[in-house]
Amino acid sequence: MQESVNYQDKQQQVELSIRKRFHKKIFSPFAKGINRYELLSPGDSVAVCVSGGKDSMLLAKCFQELKRHDKFPFEVKFIAMDPGYNEENRRLLESNARLLGVDLEIFSSDIFDTVVNIEKSPCYLCARMRRGHLYSKAKELGCNKIALAHHYDDVIETILMGMLYGAQIQTMMPKLKSTNFEGMELIRPLYLVREADIIRWRDENELTFLRCACRFTENCGEDKLHTADGDLENDSKRVETARLISMMKKMNPYVESNIFRSVENVNVDTVIAYKKDGVRHDFLDDY
Repeated sequence: MQESVNYQDKQQQVELSIRKRFHKKIFSPFAKGINRYELLSPGDSVAVCVSGGKDSMLLAKCFQELKRHDKFPFEVKFIAMDPGYNEENRRLLESNARLLGVDLEIFSSDIFDTVVNIEKSPCYLCARMRRGHLYSKAKELGCNKIALAHHYDDVIETILMGMLYGAQIQTMMPKLKSTNFEGMELIRPLYLVREADIIRWRDENELTFLRCACRFTENCGEDKLHTADGDLENDSKRVETARLISMMKKMNPYVESNIFRSVENVNVDTVIAYKKDGVRHDFLDDY
């Protein structure tokens, strides 16, 4: 169906929607996140990692729009790793890149073959391996940063998951220095963008993107598996957490922003213990 669409007209429609209809809900928080967390600097070369889902495709279009503003010099390259997609998913990825005017460099790996028979934590292993391949490709292209498409909802789910299932307080950071690839950094420019707005952008533009395309979850709905790594199963802890947040929101409309802000307002004077650089500190140390 999408192949019959006039690519140029569709591209212009999508770009206009980001500038007009979704400027306040998508592009403004995208730009705010970049400024607030200092995600870009003049001279950066950023590899935008496109998985083929709605989040990463939107991230690519937001970076194109940012380049159009041309406020400071930086380079952007769009890369996608094919970890072993079936032919239909590979075609959809390529078709959407053409449709949206994203000059996408696709490279292949055998990650799906590697993890398909792993019984314990295959999704975690897959995500780690994919991250490593993306760093390697970005470095090969001369980039100093990779951009992933995690959004606000991913962040608050991670915070609550850490408390409920990991017995720890942590968050998904807006940027991280790589420990395995010297001089490389990971950034998350959609950090302040809500998933509901991404879904509305997708639907109002009548776009169809990859769902989670791994062999464990090929039949899962896209909106049930929405992280940029595409590493979740339908009944995973993250989906359970998302449902819990949705239930709590009915009782407290501010619950999402409160979860987000909780890791910005940590009062160390009332914390029993915390870790810094891997070292545990207890309140009794200075009592």
